[in-house]
Amino acid sequence: MKQLLQSARTGETVVVEVPAPQVRPGMVVVRSAASLVSAGTERTAAEFARKSLLGKALARPELVRQLLEKARTQGVLSAWDAARARLGRPLQPGYSCAGTVVEVGAGVTDLRPGDRVACAGAGHAVHAELVCVPRNLVARVPDGVDLEAAAFTTVGAIALHAVRLADVELGERVAVIGLGVIGLIAAQLARAAGCLVLGIDVNPGRVALGRELGLERAVVHGRDDGESDDVGSVADALTAGRGLDAVLVTAATSSSEPIRLAGELCRDRGRVVVVGAVGMEVPRGLFYAKELDLRVARSYGPGRYDPGYEEGGHDYPLGYVRWTENRNMEAFLALLSQGEVKVAPLATHRFPIQEGARAYALIGGESREPYLAILLTYPAAEEEAAGASAVRRRVELRGKPTPELPAQPARGAVHLGLLGAGNFATGTLLPAMVGVEGTELVGVCTASGASARLAADRFGFRYCATEEAELLRDPDITAILIATRHHLHAGQVEAALGAGRHVFCEKPLCLDEDELSRIVRTFLGAVPRPQLLVGYNRRFAPFARALKAFVAEAGEPVAMHYRVSAGFLPAEHWIQDPAQGGGRVLGEVCHFVDFLTFLAGEPPAAVYARALPNGGRYRDDNVVISLEFASGSVGGITYVANGDPTLGKERIEVFGGGATAVLDDFRSLVRLHGGKRAVDRARLRQDKGHRGEWEAFVRAVREGGPAPIPFEELVSTSLATFRILESLKSGVPQRIDPGEFVDRAVSDQGGDAER
Repeated sequence: MKQLLQSARTGETVVVEVPAPQVRPGMVVVRSAASLVSAGTERTAAEFARKSLLGKALARPELVRQLLEKARTQGVLSAWDAARARLGRPLQPGYSCAGTVVEVGAGVTDLRPGDRVACAGAGHAVHAELVCVPRNLVARVPDGVDLEAAAFTTVGAIALHAVRLADVELGERVAVIGLGVIGLIAAQLARAAGCLVLGIDVNPGRVALGRELGLERAVVHGRDDGESDDVGSVADALTAGRGLDAVLVTAATSSSEPIRLAGELCRDRGRVVVVGAVGMEVPRGLFYAKELDLRVARSYGPGRYDPGYEEGGHDYPLGYVRWTENRNMEAFLALLSQGEVKVAPLATHRFPIQEGARAYALIGGESREPYLAILLTYPAAEEEAAGASAVRRRVELRGKPTPELPAQPARGAVHLGLLGAGNFATGTLLPAMVGVEGTELVGVCTASGASARLAADRFGFRYCATEEAELLRDPDITAILIATRHHLHAGQVEAALGAGRHVFCEKPLCLDEDELSRIVRTFLGAVPRPQLLVGYNRRFAPFARALKAFVAEAGEPVAMHYRVSAGFLPAEHWIQDPAQGGGRVLGEVCHFVDFLTFLAGEPPAAVYARALPNGGRYRDDNVVISLEFASGSVGGITYVANGDPTLGKERIEVFGGGATAVLDDFRSLVRLHGGKRAVDRARLRQDKGHRGEWEAFVRAVREGGPAPIPFEELVSTSLATFRILESLKSGVPQRIDPGEFVDRAVSDQGGDAER
């Protein structure tokens, strides 16, 4: 299928062929009929992308500060790599479309294939022939409303939410400053609510359109050529000199003039609602004198930016939240059906998706042609009936070599299939794999066709797909790299092992003991037994190897302490979601348990953990953990989210045999022994072992040698994180016995077979 993408580096817009999206639980796949190009939001993104590096830095100083901090803590080259990776990820523009449902995910019971729907949401309702959208961002289109009109639903819901925030009543006088698409829709909605409406814009053409749409008054204001109307006199005439009850600011400008004008036009204790991206220097004296109520509209209603609502499908009770974003979408579509709002006059241009770049040339100012709403259109009904690009979930790229990868892989190479191509996979894992002898990238699969295509193009995969089975049934793939969200790991590991593939799974291996038991049984039952590695990369770092040798020289049990200043992660982040991420102990602390296991040379035998009070802000992510090892060594992990973010993230201290070693953020290693001090530094780039772990995996697969991390230690680390959570709840130490767990998992399999 075709999708429009935009370069974050240059702003160039292209239409590419990507595999159709995979339907997911709680979501629907929709064949687009039309999508709306947002002249405001999307123009702003395009203008930013077209800026030079200096221009981007001046426009987003907070990103520069983050980059400088990364350079300070992780090295200049690490920061440069991160910046390149960010700019190398194209944007997927679009957030308002309409079409026909073609697939329904598990849990969606009120929609069927063939239903006509409007869709919303950045990252979901993108400019593509097929889109996958969460149920709460989909609204059924009433009979009689054509799909081009329904493509305005998202911006219509934005306008409707703004009108609701203004608390307008029958007979009130309302002004709308800025007669773009949202402004003209908001003006019609206020009029439908029984208000007399004054429209204000700098563009005479948009003012004329406002008059055609039935506004009581529409005036030109803010021009430098002397052609502006006296907006104050017009407002006085409309309100008998009392002032406007409410003003909606829907303009898009860096100037604060619209805010000042709104304050001047409002009556005493009137309401000002800011919808557009305008300057926010509020004239305090003016707003104080009238005691004005200033409100800022947040997109299209309650539920926006709440992952539980938008992606989790958790609706708000009607009795408590009457107008959610989905119910606003439904209400706007009903108003379209009733003829209370007209959007057809707003559409000045239509382009087929194949010519989507023309729309961005228009809003980017390459043409001086006036425009308002721009629609992208998609294949005609007869093409849809023929199934054109309907469910093609694999796109061949002919395996063209890229400058980053050798054209001819070494004999006996690991033929890799990648599941998941998010920021970590494309920004860290794949770059670390580039150039490693014995690696051939075959297929990449993600739920989103665009992300699969982007990874395939950048790193040279032969094909991209959106269905896992494409990789598992490909006889040329010998190993699977799993880099999806945590809740998918266990099932994908089982499937890949069951298909006879070697497996490299990013941490964590799984999220509970039942999943771990199934993995144990699948792995031990595989013949021949494949390689299984979990992405505990730190043990493969050069400084880690040096530290390990130092510990071995101690000749006695050691005391180890690992301090991690992980930084705050909001409760709504997917890692904090028990169902998807499992929380930070399962998802991140496993790294540090593995590292201490590596240094001690054996799995921990017991664990004890305590956490700071969460106070409604944290999720058991300020913890102090004690690990005991059978040999007598002890380890401590202090993992905190409540520290200063400028502190280096990780520091490991080891004491034993009259010696001390300190590894600071994998950039310096200090060893003290016998009064002598040895210091090693990595000044330009932090090396946490990502390349080393991949080299070890490839070597083990090709040579059939021992696993880079013993299977018992993989089981032990997962068990240790489960026991940490148990200790946090119980307040008592917990024993860890991976051998006993493996024996029980295998015996349970026998019991299941007998039953």
